[in-house]
Amino acid sequence: MSRAASLTTQQTNLPAGFLDMEALRAASVQRDPFPFFIVPRFVIAEALEAIRVDYPVVPLPGSFPLSTLQYGQGFTAFMEQIQSAEMTKTVGEKLGMDLSASPTMVTVRGQSREKDGKIHIDSRTKLVTALIYMNDAWESPKGRLRLVRSQTDLNDVIAEVPPDQGTLLVFRNDTNAWHGFEPFAGPRRVIQLNWVTDASVVRREQTRHRISAFFKRLKKLGG
Repeated sequence: MSRAASLTTQQTNLPAGFLDMEALRAASVQRDPFPFFIVPRFVIAEALEAIRVDYPVVPLPGSFPLSTLQYGQGFTAFMEQIQSAEMTKTVGEKLGMDLSASPTMVTVRGQSREKDGKIHIDSRTKLVTALIYMNDAWESPKGRLRLVRSQTDLNDVIAEVPPDQGTLLVFRNDTNAWHGFEPFAGPRRVIQLNWVTDASVVRREQTRHRISAFFKRLKKLGG
């Protein structure tokens, strides 16, 4: 359980399973130019309210590791389920990878800023990236993640993923797994789950994000 669960709303009668694992297993994998798949409504409708109530308050832009955030029982259960052995096994099988010995790492975003969204690939220490969006129906044409074919053209789109509530995107972090979105400023809730090469990556990334989070909060307090 989260160290902060007792500080926020306590949920009772939580659903036993937050995730539609059958939909995950049934999702079609596109393998050109790199393997990825999308699962709309991956988070079941009955779980959304519990997660929403207990979602961490993230008033600043950037990624925050779980250890720097406060959240409640519903969000804790959600985090446990997305990092379960069943989730790892299923994602690995779909991508043709053995992830059983690969540690997981979770970061949370709550806000987007105009400078976010530049085309990039993830660090080579990240084997697989899973993004779970937790926004209400997304009306803006901006802020929609695009998987693209190059580093230079955001309009050379392979797939576009609206950050709607409960949507899951998973991709293998190949050297050509370019992605980005048109700049958007405002609330944009997304959970990033990575399977990484080894435990030292988790420690290093958590330290880096923790230091970054400290200075962001310090800057906000200083105006």
